[in-house]
Amino acid sequence: MYYSNGNYEAFARPRKPQGVDQKSAHLIGGGVASLAAAAFLIRDGQMDGSRITVYEASSITGGCLDGIKDPVEGYLFRGEREMEDHYECMWDLYRSIPSLNVEDASVLDDFYRINKDRPTYNMRRTTQNCGQPVETDGKMLLSPRAQREIMKLFFTRREDLYDKRFDEVVGEEFFRSNFWVYWQSMFAIAPWHGALEMKLYANRFVHHFHGFSDLSTIKWTRYNQFDSLIRPLLVWLEKHGVTIQYDTQVTNVLFDITPERKVARRIEWLRDGQRGGVDVTENDLVLTTVGSPVEATTWGNHHTPPVWNQEIGEGSIWALWRNIAAQDPAFGRPDKFCTHTEKSSYVSACIVTLDEKIPRYIQQICGRDPFAFDGNVVTGGMVTVRDSNWFLQWNVEREPHFPDQPHDQLMAHAYGAYSLDRPGNYVKKAMRECTGEEIAQEWLYHMGVPNDEIEDLAARSMVCHPCMMPYVTAFFLPRRAGDRPDVVPEHAVNFGFLGQFAESSPRDVIFTVEYSIRTAMEAVYTLLDIERGVPEPWGSQYDIRALLNSMAVLRDGEKLPLPAPLVSLLERADIGELLRQYGLIGQLDDPDLITVAMRKAPPRGMTVL
Repeated sequence: MYYSNGNYEAFARPRKPQGVDQKSAHLIGGGVASLAAAAFLIRDGQMDGSRITVYEASSITGGCLDGIKDPVEGYLFRGEREMEDHYECMWDLYRSIPSLNVEDASVLDDFYRINKDRPTYNMRRTTQNCGQPVETDGKMLLSPRAQREIMKLFFTRREDLYDKRFDEVVGEEFFRSNFWVYWQSMFAIAPWHGALEMKLYANRFVHHFHGFSDLSTIKWTRYNQFDSLIRPLLVWLEKHGVTIQYDTQVTNVLFDITPERKVARRIEWLRDGQRGGVDVTENDLVLTTVGSPVEATTWGNHHTPPVWNQEIGEGSIWALWRNIAAQDPAFGRPDKFCTHTEKSSYVSACIVTLDEKIPRYIQQICGRDPFAFDGNVVTGGMVTVRDSNWFLQWNVEREPHFPDQPHDQLMAHAYGAYSLDRPGNYVKKAMRECTGEEIAQEWLYHMGVPNDEIEDLAARSMVCHPCMMPYVTAFFLPRRAGDRPDVVPEHAVNFGFLGQFAESSPRDVIFTVEYSIRTAMEAVYTLLDIERGVPEPWGSQYDIRALLNSMAVLRDGEKLPLPAPLVSLLERADIGELLRQYGLIGQLDDPDLITVAMRKAPPRGMTVL
């Protein structure tokens, strides 16, 4: 396997790998990583789909990308993944998967068109004092010291950040900035998480700094991410004959290991309470998803809080990884991630409004008609309640969120970054102890609903399902090289690892759909020796324009303190033109712009009330 960039490799179709007709594939886990691996095996590896089996522990595929209508509880979804232009592996996959929404179009075509027609823009990125706007919204408010800290982290070597917490490399001035408020609400990284992850995110998404305050660089799917991404992929795989074996808890993969060769030999599972398994040969590929941010998820309901399940029992994906890791040090250290649930858990909430009473408060904040039901975003990404004890975030994205959703209901998502121990501002309990109705009351309070209306609206005008996820940010915990197994470990003959806890390109980041799909592409291309490059992560950290753009944003548009003779000299050079365009020196041509890094008005075509 090798990395590539540009469209030369992107448009090439590889020749059929030698010997692929004699190979089969076993994919453990039914999340997007395994499903993507199956698609790459078929499209680029030209493997017959009938030779591919996916083993899923539950009765539904999709992993983190969920969204269902439960016959008893109604609509349920745990959250949404933010997306962007430069998900190179993801869009490479979905250009080949037919859309279920638009005739004669791919999933990528559909995604591209709706984001062209209905772009994201957040009208009130943060609130305080019960739904009121924040005067400094849009400014980063980084002190000179905090600016130096984030830039130092940006250029620090990975090795120097092994096992360090983020709050060990920045100080209190940084945590008081608006930049941190925006950052934490977008990426769910907390002060106790790894400094390495913070560095990788800054490198990977530096081109998004100018969108932090309005989320205008983020893109969303047409519907919930199961209907938008998983369902069309499943339909395509099933048409190609792929077998999905549900309700199968894989408990172990057994290997023959010598210094020169490592070979997967057997897959063991539990199904219907019975132990079973299958022997595999060197011609069988075994791709295993290790770890999961949504393992042990528990749901509460409007009148019951969720249970905080921290036990790792047989059949758990974490127990599977432990059994695999016990066989070779190269297979990672799962306990680095699954034994600190007090630092990796939070509660999210799936909210369904039942009448027009609550949506009018949503409209006061987002500036859009929530019941337009034209595919437009409603909030345009997370609204962050900056004075919430829970650090509450909430959003209402494109409506309808489900294809069959009634037009008098809205779907909202909320989560608390500090869910475990801090009492709410209105409900004096930790979020994890709250029923859906109590979480609803806290949300309504922070939206500015009068106190004498809160309890009645929470009881009668909405349904809220809280969801506890013990491992949802486990991949952010401080780590070092070797804690995660390589996608294809050295000397591996017929196996690889997938998902958020496998070690892919050193420049890409976890908690993205792109990362899961990248691990799938790398594993398939390596094991089948496919003669086409895997697209490298977008190189924004090496792009002078992205760096200047971020510099202007971090300085809130303040010009560089350079002596006049140097400014005059720079303005006669190409680099000076770039510095001027980004507002770092000289005067801008367009007086209506602050800089090209900062926008005063919504993008063209954006309708607001």
